[in-house]
Amino acid sequence: MAEKVKIVNKDSWTPKTLLGQKVKNGEITHFEQILELGRPVLEPEIIDVLLTDLECETLQIKSTQRVTDSGKRTKFRVVAVIGDKKGHVGLGVGKSDELKPALDYAVRDAKKHMISVRTGCGSWECKCSFKHSVASKTEGKEGSTIVTIKPAPRGLGLASNDVVKKVLSMAGVADVWSSTQGGKNVYNMAVATMKALDGLNLLKPRAQ
Repeated sequence: MAEKVKIVNKDSWTPKTLLGQKVKNGEITHFEQILELGRPVLEPEIIDVLLTDLECETLQIKSTQRVTDSGKRTKFRVVAVIGDKKGHVGLGVGKSDELKPALDYAVRDAKKHMISVRTGCGSWECKCSFKHSVASKTEGKEGSTIVTIKPAPRGLGLASNDVVKKVLSMAGVADVWSSTQGGKNVYNMAVATMKALDGLNLLKPRAQ
């Protein structure tokens, strides 16, 4: 179940990068402005200021045990996706000796890897003017995993597996046909989905 993402207090944040300073000073007020600049987000607090309505879904929790001189040591690895369900989504991974810090690290990592998603209605069965699906077929690949996303009519829902569904839901996509080929690694599936969504930004608008 999705949980609200905690955000930092803007007044208590001291930016360490030029991009962070511009965000705090109000020179940058929208996430899309950062994308236009083409600069990486190195401070999670930047996202806290620009996107204040983020939610988080945990995609995977893995624990590993290693034998050391002091005994068995457990390490947690968390894969999480965050989004505002309005066209912004990010994927992150966090590792720690305890579960809660690992999740926090995953969320911070996801904030550094946010993308903007172009939603629309590319379904020939629908042809409405609402941005409920994707504008056209798109595909993403990570490792041996390939995720294909196709436009679907309004009301269909997310016809996909749980991992792809959570990523799409966080991005604000409501209706798609989706298929997955190759490996079933959760992280690879999530990354492939993110790449498919990001690929929509490379599409040129159709001539009127």
